[in-house]
Formats: sequence, C-alpha cells, structure tokens
Amino acid sequence: MAERLKLPGLAGELAAEFAGTLVLILFGVGVVAQVVAGGIGNHDSIAWAWGLGVTLGVYVAGRISGAHLNPAVTVALAVFKGFSWRKVLPYSLAQLVGAFVAALIVRWNYSEVLAKIDPGHTIKTQGVFSTLPGNGALPVHTGGALRDQIIGTAILLFLILAVTDLRNSSPAANLAPFIVGLIVVAIGMAWGTDAGYAINPARDLGPRLASFFTGYGTAFRDQYGGLYFWVPIVGPVIGGVLGAGLYQVCIGRFLPAEEQEPGRVPTESELEKL
Repeated sequence: MAERLKLPGLAGELAAEFAGTLVLILFGVGVVAQVVAGGIGNHDSIAWAWGLGVTLGVYVAGRISGAHLNPAVTVALAVFKGFSWRKVLPYSLAQLVGAFVAALIVRWNYSEVLAKIDPGHTIKTQGVFSTLPGNGALPVHTGGALRDQIIGTAILLFLILAVTDLRNSSPAANLAPFIVGLIVVAIGMAWGTDAGYAINPARDLGPRLASFFTGYGTAFRDQYGGLYFWVPIVGPVIGGVLGAGLYQVCIGRFLPAEEQEPGRVPTESELEKL
C-alpha cells in the first residue's frame, strides 16, 4: 500500500508539467495556425480551443504536479499558497520546454500552408505562435499591452483560486479542469483585443522561440519594430501575483480552515490519510 502511494518526485512532476503544457499548446497554437494560415474558423474557435487545451492539459498533469502549466500560476502559488520556491524555476522551465516542443510540432505540421500564405515568415503570421500588441493590427502599443496582460492574468489567478480552493464552493475534483478551461475561454472572448491574452509566459515565450529558430527573424519584436517579447512574461507574473493576492484579501482570509492548497502536490502522509 505504501509503495502504491509513493509520490513521483520532482522528475515526475516536471514530466507532468511538460506533458500538460505540451497538450495545451498543441491545441492553442494549432487552432491559431488553422485560422490564420488555413482560413478555417474564427476568434470564437480560437477561444474555445485554447480553453479546451487548458482543460485537457490539466487533466493530463493534475494528479502528479497540480497542473500549473503556467509560470504565473506557479509564482502566485509560491507567494500565497505554500508552493515550494525551489520548484518554481524547474516547473517554469518544464512548462517552457513543453510549449516550445508543441510549437515546433505545429510549425512542422503547418509548414506548407504557412509558406503559402506568408513565404517570408513575417509579422503577417508571427501571431500564430506568439502574441502582439493589438494582435498586430490595432493601435495598441507596449504600455497598453502590458496593462492588458496584468489585468487578464489577475482575473485568471483570482478565478483559478476561487474554483480550486476546497474551502470555497469549489466544483467536484473531476470538474475543476473543465471550469478552469471555461475561465480561459471567457478571458479569450472578453480580453483578447489588446494583447492576444497570452496570460502565460511559457505559452508565449516557448512558441516565440520555436518560431524564431524556424525562420521568423522578427519573433522578438512587435509590428512597430520594438522589442516586445518581455511583455507577455513580465505582465502575467505581476498580474498573477496581484490576482492571487486580491483573492486572499477579499475571499481567502474569510474562509474556514484550509484543507489543501490548490496546485500543491500532497505529501506522502497526506495521501495515506485518503
């Protein structure tokens, strides 16, 4: 019995974060490639596929690692929910590598249609892989995009904590990933204009690196020529901490004694009590 309940260890947690983020990006970047390069679908299909990608990624990794799939989530849980700080960098790197590998798969699979619509691999299809201010077309600049990423990720973390906090009116454990996916759908439908709702540093940087290494020379810049890659990294980390902090101030501190912090891997002694 004790052997069956043995925890996977850090290597298992990192493998789960890698796999969960890979699944997320396969659907997320894949749907954008289909819409932009293949002309099939629209913004609604993008929002739904990203949300379903989150749901499926959480189902893949949730039991082993807590399914953060997002460095902004990992940092916020370390600040407010007792997640080990020594795991923050390894988790973030596993998420980044998962996103990078998934984006390479999408880039390979859609290589023909991307070359057809954009032979020079320019800003025209760069948004398939990474976000741009105003989605590369609207009059939004760095400041507006940074503001948007802070707000959007604050909403994400506030709601993730609300629906995964077992002290609150959380959904049944097997439904929580679906609800988290719906949160991402809603953010995509309501907050996708100013910066493409990256709300996840790994989601943006991993595919950005994949596109850069496969022919997109302007991958780190926006449509104005300025360095932009840092915005979907810094904004979500700030926003995630703000959103999680707001949840703690407005909701968390008024709830009864804590049962289990969301996103934290249970200890072996805790599992033995199940």
